[in-house]
Amino acid sequence: MTPKARLTAFILTGGAVGMLGLSFAAEPLYSTFCRITGFGGTTQVATAPSRKVLDQTVRIRFDANVDEGLPITFKPVEPYIDVKVGETVMSFYEVTNTSEGQIKAMASYNVAPDKAGKYFNKVECFCFKEKIFQPGKTEKLPVIFYVSADMADDPLARDVKGITLSYTYYFAGEVQASARLEDASAVN
Repeated sequence: MTPKARLTAFILTGGAVGMLGLSFAAEPLYSTFCRITGFGGTTQVATAPSRKVLDQTVRIRFDANVDEGLPITFKPVEPYIDVKVGETVMSFYEVTNTSEGQIKAMASYNVAPDKAGKYFNKVECFCFKEKIFQPGKTEKLPVIFYVSADMADDPLARDVKGITLSYTYYFAGEVQASARLEDASAVN
């Protein structure tokens, strides 16, 4: 093999390996990009309540959706609230399992307008993990959040007077039998 052919083979192999590596990194890179920029209405996760509250208010509208075929009802307890920018607040959604069996579900979320995503901070949310809903039971699920006071300094987001927080519940897999239930059935 000539040196020129070796160089070409090395470059082509390196390009293929590089593209393979980028394909594995694409999802984490995209998720990081969305979290940092708020792209697509991706919200932020806060570790503490807001420290700065402004006199400016914003209306937060709550939206609830359920993936087709999931036997639950899902709705916000109140359709909207008016909050001060920077004020940490708690609101609730209500979920009822309308089936006769346990359901494991998880909520995906976003906000609109998209430009508000990087300023919408969740301190605690039912959407952070899968949840098992018991048959026929209704639960109130809290979300604790604030709209960062930094939004008032952003010339592109200064005009935001309302934000819609939207959730969609979807099926998250089969419920595994607990060891306790298996142990109880083995005793009988």
